[in-house]
Amino acid sequence: MSADAGTATLTPPVSERDHAEGSKDAPVTLVEYGDYECPFCGRAYPLVKRIQREMGKELRFVFRNFPLREAHPHALHAALAAEAVGAHGEREFWRMHDTIYEHQDALEDADLMAYGEACDVAPTEIERAFEGGEITARVRADFRGGIRSGVNGTPTFFINGERYDGDWTEFAAFLASLRAAAGGAA
Repeated sequence: MSADAGTATLTPPVSERDHAEGSKDAPVTLVEYGDYECPFCGRAYPLVKRIQREMGKELRFVFRNFPLREAHPHALHAALAAEAVGAHGEREFWRMHDTIYEHQDALEDADLMAYGEACDVAPTEIERAFEGGEITARVRADFRGGIRSGVNGTPTFFINGERYDGDWTEFAAFLASLRAAAGGAA
């Protein structure tokens, strides 16, 4: 990731339309632009879960879709399936998000419909999402926001609206940056 420090600001800022875990009053908001088929996002998934556990109420985590369709042919349908399930509520979105990352090696349409069904969403509803419409527009809006924010790969993280260009695989350093942001929040 090659954005200059200070020029990579989250656009648009986090809003009610975003999928978020944690309080909007948390001193730190971590935003991930992710691709469900990306192996690096798959590696980041358990690290983010660990950060959420360690930071507790100090952290709000937001996920935005950034499917890299040319590199990952199942990424778009995975994002659409997550959003179709998410239309039934935040809890359902996060359940589907987690299921997809925990089964990243099985992202065929039939797999995604089965995961949706396990979240009490009819397979036909997931299938409709694959065909376009409002859910596709939401994924595209996330993607366009990522482009405007300087995202050029996944995962890309933002801490309180500023791009994190450190090495997220270095857990202690990533956590320290988040904790510093929590201490610096008013």
